[in-house]
Amino acid sequence: MFLLVIVHNVFNRRWYSSIAKSQRGPRGLFNTGVTFLLLFAMLALLVTSVLISNALSGIMAAYGGFTVRQIHTLAGYWLLIIVAVHLGLRWPLIMSVARSLPGITKPNTARSLALRVIAAMTAAYGIWSSFRLGIGTKLSMQMTLDWWNFDESVVGFFIHALAIAGLYTVITHYTIRLLQLRRKSSTPFQAGEQIVPLRQD
Repeated sequence: MFLLVIVHNVFNRRWYSSIAKSQRGPRGLFNTGVTFLLLFAMLALLVTSVLISNALSGIMAAYGGFTVRQIHTLAGYWLLIIVAVHLGLRWPLIMSVARSLPGITKPNTARSLALRVIAAMTAAYGIWSSFRLGIGTKLSMQMTLDWWNFDESVVGFFIHALAIAGLYTVITHYTIRLLQLRRKSSTPFQAGEQIVPLRQD
């Protein structure tokens, strides 16, 4: 996982050099903030993973205490949300790549409707999964007696996690869309139109 993160950052290294040069609006600032939160959460997860590692328990036994495990859990669940928001901000780009791979060039109403239905179903399942996994207590680092149940399916846990990620991806993407539509509707005239002054009789 960390190797994929390193490769991802290497491929997108030019983005870091463009932060100070480019003028950014609210969306750009939010995007930058989310990216650095993602970086911070990944580093926290990496450090705590080493400290609580069973393979390194003989070396790191003095550091891998209960508090470190709490921080590891907190970073892991927040990382799930931050990655989902990160994806939601880039969803148009992701969909553009997904369309270009099979060579889809023309819009299709039925396809768009089907994808929106899938997005709505994923979000609804993500809401239920949030309660199922107690995501609120995990994100607020509250003390609970909710430990890993070895009788439950591991696949089911990851399906819940993916549904929660899908929920926040959908929320982020459609919130951005709504803000864009509101901004367009508040514009008094379209680009290329001219304002004709009123005659003074």
